[in-house]
Amino acid sequence: MKLLIVSGLSGSGKSIALDTLEDCGFYCIDNLPVALLEDFIDHVMMVDQDAYQKTAIGIDARDQSGSLDGFAAILDFMRNKGIDCEVFFMQAEEGTLLRRYSETRRRHPLTNLDLPLKEAIRIEQEILKPVAKHADLVIDTSRTHYHQLRELIKTHIGERRGQNLSLQFQSFGYKHGLPLDADFVFDARSLSNPYWVPELRGLTGKDQQVIAFLKGDDNVEQFYQDVAEFLEHWIPRFIAENRSYLTVAIGCTGGQHRSVYLTDSLAGYFKDAGFNVIVRHRELR
Repeated sequence: MKLLIVSGLSGSGKSIALDTLEDCGFYCIDNLPVALLEDFIDHVMMVDQDAYQKTAIGIDARDQSGSLDGFAAILDFMRNKGIDCEVFFMQAEEGTLLRRYSETRRRHPLTNLDLPLKEAIRIEQEILKPVAKHADLVIDTSRTHYHQLRELIKTHIGERRGQNLSLQFQSFGYKHGLPLDADFVFDARSLSNPYWVPELRGLTGKDQQVIAFLKGDDNVEQFYQDVAEFLEHWIPRFIAENRSYLTVAIGCTGGQHRSVYLTDSLAGYFKDAGFNVIVRHRELR
Protein backbone atom coordinates (compact mmCIF):
# COMPACT_ATOMS: atom_id res chain seq x y z
CA MET A 1 0.00 0.00 0.00
CA LYS A 2 1.08 3.53 -0.78
CA LEU A 3 0.34 6.39 1.64
CA LEU A 4 1.24 10.01 0.94
CA ILE A 5 1.11 12.56 3.74
CA VAL A 6 0.58 16.03 2.27
CA SER A 7 1.33 18.87 4.65
CA GLY A 8 2.60 22.42 4.62
CA LEU A 9 1.76 26.05 5.17
CA SER A 10 -1.73 27.35 4.55
CA GLY A 11 -1.84 28.97 1.13
CA SER A 12 1.13 26.97 -0.21
CA GLY A 13 -0.92 24.69 -2.48
CA LYS A 14 -1.89 21.66 -0.38
CA SER A 15 -5.44 21.61 -1.76
CA ILE A 16 -4.12 21.67 -5.33
CA ALA A 17 -1.76 18.80 -4.47
CA LEU A 18 -4.57 16.70 -2.98
CA ASP A 19 -6.90 17.43 -5.91
CA THR A 20 -4.12 16.37 -8.30
CA LEU A 21 -3.49 13.15 -6.38
CA GLU A 22 -7.22 12.39 -6.41
CA ASP A 23 -7.19 12.83 -10.20
CA CYS A 24 -4.30 10.33 -10.29
CA GLY A 25 -6.34 7.64 -8.51
CA PHE A 26 -5.48 8.31 -4.86
CA TYR A 27 -8.15 8.11 -2.16
CA CYS A 28 -7.72 11.52 -0.50
CA ILE A 29 -8.64 12.77 2.97
CA ASP A 30 -8.04 16.38 3.98
CA ASN A 31 -7.37 17.55 7.54
CA LEU A 32 -7.39 14.19 9.30
CA PRO A 33 -6.30 14.75 12.93
CA VAL A 34 -2.93 13.08 13.52
CA ALA A 35 -4.34 11.38 16.62
CA LEU A 36 -6.71 9.42 14.35
CA LEU A 37 -4.06 8.23 11.91
CA GLU A 38 -3.30 4.98 13.73
CA ASP A 39 -7.00 4.11 14.03
CA PHE A 40 -7.54 4.91 10.35
CA ILE A 41 -4.68 2.60 9.36
CA ASP A 42 -5.68 -0.26 11.67
CA HIS A 43 -9.45 -0.14 11.19
CA VAL A 44 -9.80 1.15 7.64
CA MET A 45 -6.69 0.75 5.46
CA MET A 46 -5.56 -2.64 6.81
CA VAL A 47 -9.12 -4.02 6.75
CA ASP A 48 -9.77 -3.20 3.07
CA GLN A 49 -6.34 -3.01 1.48
CA ASP A 50 -7.62 -3.18 -2.09
CA ALA A 51 -9.71 -0.04 -1.65
CA TYR A 52 -6.85 1.91 -0.07
CA GLN A 53 -3.89 0.80 -2.21
CA LYS A 54 -3.14 4.48 -2.97
CA THR A 55 -4.10 6.93 -0.23
CA ALA A 56 -3.20 10.57 0.41
CA ILE A 57 -3.91 12.35 3.69
CA GLY A 58 -3.70 16.09 4.28
CA ILE A 59 -2.31 17.17 7.65
CA ASP A 60 -1.84 20.80 8.63
CA ALA A 61 -2.02 23.37 11.40
CA ARG A 62 -5.81 23.11 11.66
CA ASP A 63 -5.05 20.12 13.91
CA GLN A 64 -4.33 22.10 17.08
CA SER A 65 -4.41 19.12 19.44
CA GLY A 66 -0.63 19.09 19.88
CA SER A 67 -0.42 15.59 18.39
CA LEU A 68 1.96 16.78 15.65
CA ASP A 69 4.76 16.52 18.22
CA GLY A 70 4.44 12.74 17.98
CA PHE A 71 4.57 12.66 14.19
CA ALA A 72 7.87 10.74 14.04
CA ALA A 73 6.46 7.90 16.13
CA ILE A 74 3.36 7.70 13.94
CA LEU A 75 5.56 7.49 10.83
CA ASP A 76 7.43 4.56 12.39
CA PHE A 77 4.09 2.92 13.24
CA MET A 78 2.92 3.18 9.61
CA ARG A 79 6.15 1.87 8.14
CA ASN A 80 6.24 -1.02 10.60
CA LYS A 81 2.84 -2.01 9.19
CA GLY A 82 4.52 -2.43 5.80
CA ILE A 83 3.00 0.74 4.34
CA ASP A 84 5.09 2.62 1.79
CA CYS A 85 4.75 6.08 3.34
CA GLU A 86 6.11 9.38 2.02
CA VAL A 87 5.72 12.94 3.25
CA PHE A 88 5.25 15.90 0.87
CA PHE A 89 5.69 19.31 2.52
CA MET A 90 4.53 22.47 0.75
CA GLN A 91 5.91 25.90 1.56
CA ALA A 92 6.18 29.40 0.14
CA GLU A 93 7.83 32.69 1.02
CA GLU A 94 6.04 34.86 3.55
CA GLY A 95 5.44 37.64 1.01
CA THR A 96 3.85 35.17 -1.39
CA LEU A 97 1.54 33.79 1.30
CA LEU A 98 0.50 37.30 2.34
CA ARG A 99 -0.30 38.19 -1.27
CA ARG A 100 -2.33 35.02 -1.81
CA TYR A 101 -4.43 35.64 1.29
CA SER A 102 -4.96 39.23 0.19
CA GLU A 103 -6.08 38.13 -3.28
CA THR A 104 -8.42 35.35 -2.14
CA ARG A 105 -9.60 37.09 1.06
CA ARG A 106 -9.61 33.74 2.81
CA ARG A 107 -8.99 33.44 6.53
CA HIS A 108 -5.85 31.83 7.84
CA PRO A 109 -6.71 28.86 10.13
CA LEU A 110 -4.87 30.48 13.05
CA THR A 111 -6.47 33.92 12.77
CA ASN A 112 -9.27 32.67 15.01
CA LEU A 113 -6.70 33.09 17.79
CA ASP A 114 -6.85 36.87 17.20
CA LEU A 115 -3.40 36.85 15.59
CA PRO A 116 -2.31 39.17 12.78
CA LEU A 117 -1.67 37.27 9.55
CA LYS A 118 2.14 37.59 9.65
CA GLU A 119 2.26 36.22 13.19
CA ALA A 120 -0.15 33.41 12.31
CA ILE A 121 2.13 32.30 9.44
CA ARG A 122 5.18 32.24 11.72
CA ILE A 123 3.39 30.28 14.44
CA GLU A 124 2.13 27.84 11.80
CA GLN A 125 5.74 27.25 10.68
CA GLU A 126 6.65 26.31 14.26
CA ILE A 127 3.64 24.02 14.66
CA LEU A 128 4.51 22.14 11.47
CA LYS A 129 8.24 21.73 12.17
CA PRO A 130 7.86 18.07 13.30
CA VAL A 131 6.27 17.27 9.92
CA ALA A 132 8.69 19.35 7.83
CA LYS A 133 11.63 17.66 9.56
CA HIS A 134 10.56 14.27 8.18
CA ALA A 135 9.57 15.42 4.70
CA ASP A 136 10.76 13.24 1.82
CA LEU A 137 9.96 16.02 -0.63
CA VAL A 138 9.77 19.78 0.01
CA ILE A 139 8.02 21.83 -2.67
CA ASP A 140 8.42 25.60 -2.70
CA THR A 141 5.49 27.13 -4.58
CA SER A 142 6.50 30.79 -4.30
CA ARG A 143 6.93 31.09 -8.07
CA THR A 144 4.83 28.12 -9.17
CA HIS A 145 1.39 28.63 -10.70
CA TYR A 146 -1.54 26.20 -10.59
CA HIS A 147 -0.72 24.19 -13.72
CA GLN A 148 3.01 23.96 -12.92
CA LEU A 149 2.26 22.59 -9.46
CA ARG A 150 -0.12 19.97 -10.84
CA GLU A 151 2.49 18.83 -13.37
CA LEU A 152 5.18 18.76 -10.68
CA ILE A 153 3.05 16.51 -8.44
CA LYS A 154 2.16 14.22 -11.34
CA THR A 155 5.80 13.96 -12.38
CA HIS A 156 6.97 13.10 -8.88
CA ILE A 157 4.50 10.30 -8.31
CA GLY A 158 5.09 8.97 -11.83
CA GLU A 159 8.88 9.08 -11.79
CA ARG A 160 9.11 7.28 -8.45
CA ARG A 161 7.89 3.95 -9.81
CA GLY A 162 10.55 1.25 -9.58
CA GLN A 163 13.34 3.53 -8.40
CA ASN A 164 14.71 4.54 -5.01
CA LEU A 165 15.66 8.13 -5.79
CA SER A 166 14.30 10.83 -8.09
CA LEU A 167 16.62 13.68 -9.03
CA GLN A 168 15.15 17.10 -9.76
CA PHE A 169 17.41 19.57 -11.57
CA GLN A 170 16.18 23.15 -11.40
CA SER A 171 17.50 26.33 -12.97
CA PHE A 172 16.81 29.71 -11.36
CA GLY A 173 17.84 33.36 -11.38
CA TYR A 174 19.46 34.84 -8.28
CA LYS A 175 17.76 38.19 -8.92
CA HIS A 176 14.44 36.41 -8.34
CA GLY A 177 15.52 34.78 -5.07
CA LEU A 178 16.93 31.44 -3.98
CA PRO A 179 14.77 28.31 -4.33
CA LEU A 180 13.70 27.20 -0.86
CA ASP A 181 13.25 23.54 -1.77
CA ALA A 182 16.80 22.82 -3.03
CA ASP A 183 19.13 20.31 -1.34
CA PHE A 184 22.18 21.58 -3.28
CA VAL A 185 22.63 25.02 -4.87
CA PHE A 186 25.43 25.75 -7.37
CA ASP A 187 26.27 29.30 -8.46
CA ALA A 188 27.12 29.73 -12.17
CA ARG A 189 27.33 33.53 -12.12
CA SER A 190 31.14 33.49 -12.47
CA LEU A 191 30.86 31.96 -15.96
CA SER A 192 30.74 33.92 -19.22
CA ASN A 193 27.28 35.42 -19.65
CA PRO A 194 25.56 35.17 -23.06
CA TYR A 195 23.35 38.08 -21.98
CA TRP A 196 26.17 40.47 -22.90
CA VAL A 197 26.26 39.19 -26.48
CA PRO A 198 23.54 41.23 -28.24
CA GLU A 199 22.41 38.47 -30.61
CA LEU A 200 22.09 35.99 -27.70
CA ARG A 201 20.41 38.25 -25.15
CA GLY A 202 16.83 37.37 -26.08
CA LEU A 203 17.52 33.62 -26.32
CA THR A 204 17.72 30.97 -23.60
CA GLY A 205 20.01 28.09 -22.68
CA LYS A 206 17.81 25.84 -24.82
CA ASP A 207 18.68 27.64 -28.06
CA GLN A 208 21.48 26.20 -30.20
CA GLN A 209 23.34 29.52 -30.48
CA VAL A 210 23.57 29.80 -26.69
CA ILE A 211 24.48 26.12 -26.32
CA ALA A 212 27.33 26.55 -28.85
CA PHE A 213 28.55 29.68 -27.04
CA LEU A 214 28.67 27.93 -23.64
CA LYS A 215 30.02 24.62 -24.96
CA GLY A 216 32.99 26.49 -26.39
CA ASP A 217 33.97 27.88 -22.96
CA ASP A 218 36.43 25.72 -21.01
CA ASN A 219 35.28 27.18 -17.69
CA VAL A 220 31.68 26.13 -18.37
CA GLU A 221 32.85 22.60 -19.18
CA GLN A 222 34.93 22.50 -15.99
CA PHE A 223 31.96 23.71 -13.92
CA TYR A 224 29.79 20.99 -15.44
CA GLN A 225 32.37 18.29 -14.76
CA ASP A 226 32.95 19.44 -11.17
CA VAL A 227 29.23 19.43 -10.32
CA ALA A 228 28.70 16.05 -11.98
CA GLU A 229 31.61 14.51 -10.06
CA PHE A 230 30.38 16.04 -6.79
CA LEU A 231 26.90 14.59 -7.27
CA GLU A 232 28.25 11.19 -8.36
CA HIS A 233 30.16 11.05 -5.08
CA TRP A 234 27.33 12.16 -2.79
CA ILE A 235 24.16 10.74 -4.36
CA PRO A 236 24.95 7.18 -3.11
CA ARG A 237 25.03 8.57 0.44
CA PHE A 238 21.52 9.93 0.02
CA ILE A 239 20.35 6.63 -1.44
CA ALA A 240 21.84 4.83 1.57
CA GLU A 241 19.72 7.09 3.81
CA ASN A 242 16.57 6.02 1.92
CA ARG A 243 15.97 9.48 0.50
CA SER A 244 13.23 9.50 -2.12
CA TYR A 245 13.99 12.86 -3.76
CA LEU A 246 16.99 15.12 -4.21
CA THR A 247 16.73 18.62 -5.69
CA VAL A 248 19.78 20.22 -7.32
CA ALA A 249 19.50 23.91 -8.22
CA ILE A 250 21.79 25.73 -10.66
CA GLY A 251 21.60 29.52 -10.53
CA CYS A 252 22.79 32.39 -12.69
CA THR A 253 21.82 36.04 -12.66
CA GLY A 254 18.53 35.90 -14.58
CA GLY A 255 17.92 32.16 -14.83
CA GLN A 256 17.77 32.21 -18.64
CA HIS A 257 21.10 31.21 -20.15
CA ARG A 258 23.90 29.59 -18.13
CA SER A 259 21.75 27.89 -15.49
CA VAL A 260 19.32 26.53 -18.09
CA TYR A 261 22.11 25.06 -20.22
CA LEU A 262 23.87 23.47 -17.23
CA THR A 263 20.61 22.13 -15.78
CA ASP A 264 19.71 20.43 -19.05
CA SER A 265 23.24 19.08 -19.46
CA LEU A 266 23.39 17.60 -15.95
CA ALA A 267 19.86 16.21 -16.22
CA GLY A 268 20.76 14.46 -19.46
CA TYR A 269 23.93 13.01 -17.96
CA PHE A 270 22.18 11.52 -14.92
CA LYS A 271 19.20 10.34 -16.97
CA ASP A 272 21.61 8.41 -19.17
CA ALA A 273 23.09 6.96 -15.97
CA GLY A 274 19.69 5.42 -15.15
CA PHE A 275 18.25 7.89 -12.64
CA ASN A 276 14.68 9.14 -12.58
CA VAL A 277 15.22 12.76 -13.58
CA ILE A 278 12.84 15.72 -13.36
CA VAL A 279 13.76 19.05 -14.96
CA ARG A 280 12.33 22.43 -14.00
CA HIS A 281 13.34 25.86 -15.30
CA ARG A 282 11.85 28.23 -12.77
CA GLU A 283 12.24 31.49 -14.69
CA LEU A 284 11.27 30.21 -18.15
CA ARG A 285 7.65 30.59 -19.19
